[in-house]
Amino acid sequence: MRVKARGKINWTLDIEGVRGDGYHLIDTLMQSVELYDTLAFERADGLLLQVDGPMRVTADENNLVTRAMRLLAERLSVSAGCVITLTKRIPIGAGMGGGSADAAAALAGLNRFWRLSLKEAELNALALELGADTPFCLTGGLQRATGVGERLERLPVNRPAYLVIAQPCWGLSTPEMFQRYDEYARESVVPPRRPDNERAVRAARDGSLARMCAAMGNVLQPAAILQRPEIAQAIQTLEHLGAIRAQMTGSGSAVFGVFASAWAAQYAWERVSTIWRRCWTTRTASRGLVFREWLT
Repeated sequence: MRVKARGKINWTLDIEGVRGDGYHLIDTLMQSVELYDTLAFERADGLLLQVDGPMRVTADENNLVTRAMRLLAERLSVSAGCVITLTKRIPIGAGMGGGSADAAAALAGLNRFWRLSLKEAELNALALELGADTPFCLTGGLQRATGVGERLERLPVNRPAYLVIAQPCWGLSTPEMFQRYDEYARESVVPPRRPDNERAVRAARDGSLARMCAAMGNVLQPAAILQRPEIAQAIQTLEHLGAIRAQMTGSGSAVFGVFASAWAAQYAWERVSTIWRRCWTTRTASRGLVFREWLT
């Protein structure tokens, strides 16, 4: 069995406070994109993760796929084995939810592969233990996430938006960026640009790409630019090349530009790819996981 695990972008990302345990309360609109990793499942005596692909990650306990395999096997006392081969394409430390998407694919894939018959709510509860974005990645599409990311509201997906994604610098750590945001919010005299989430939700329901772009914003972006000035350069370059809007996704360091057509996106990609090696043209998608083939 093979599963495509799609990455995501954040159309909006706002922070509304901090819980007593230190977790930030967010309000964000996320959407799946067609840039994906692949997980292949095969029978084995034990639990094993193998990794290949252009993006290099470890196959140890730091990998969310390994943690997802062990969590599901231990929680449900599964004696069957599986070897998962992860082909990694989604950039690392990019704010595109690649690790979360892989974890979601591992949970959903093993649920089918081992015929566990777990319901959506049960998978969501397990997914949340692996990360705030992982429940979203189980279903994907376009959703508004609040709380620490666990409260999800599905929104209608209309025609795809054409994107150019660039990672102009080394990746960023999500926990560090939230810490940097706290420092920036305390010390800066210029508050970060806040997104208009209500306007973005209305734009999603109306299918208006122009109004969605007008509502965009990411409060982590100014703090990230202080750490990686190349992010600002990528935003300016994409907008100079015709993007309706461009901004950083998630906690960075990837930047996406929204284009009116596939042709416009291709034109921009051809030029941006001469500046930054890690650059992709893609589209938004209506779901996060795609099951492709069954192996007997």
